[in-house]
Amino acid sequence: MTYDWRLRRAASADASAVAMVAAASFLETFAGILPGSDIVAHCARNSSPEKFAGWAGDPATVVTIAEHPVGEAPVGYSVLTSPDLPIDVLPGDIELRRIYTLSVARGTGLGHRLMALALADAAALGAKRVLLGVLGTNVRARTFYEREGFVLAGTRRFNVGAGWYDDVIYARDL
Repeated sequence: MTYDWRLRRAASADASAVAMVAAASFLETFAGILPGSDIVAHCARNSSPEKFAGWAGDPATVVTIAEHPVGEAPVGYSVLTSPDLPIDVLPGDIELRRIYTLSVARGTGLGHRLMALALADAAALGAKRVLLGVLGTNVRARTFYEREGFVLAGTRRFNVGAGWYDDVIYARDL
């Protein structure tokens, strides 16, 4: 089914809604893959309303919220911000730190629309290249990023709760 998803730049007032969809989408994505206690700790540390309010108030960061056309419930989001990755970051680089949708939106084209808007926002900010990190074993996400034109650019160890995981880093020139 195709929906007319509503995508808009999130404001500080949207921080609780984005935090909720962030925690829910992280849980949906990694339940059965990562320990539950690590997921809960990671979301408490990295997906709080305060974290999203800070990003929403930062002029160098773009937080996009995707809302369902019926009732405008939050169902996805993305975050573009300054890179924090263990590779040579070049002038003009920006990191797509987060891009998630809830399962209700899978297969509807929302992920592609969020990505297209993130790439357009990155270009509008003057970025020349978009970077992102993803769990190396997350085949679904990796396939999506490769379909969107991203190529491997490095690796990192990423902390989630008490665990450390192997991520790959992707890059895409704009």
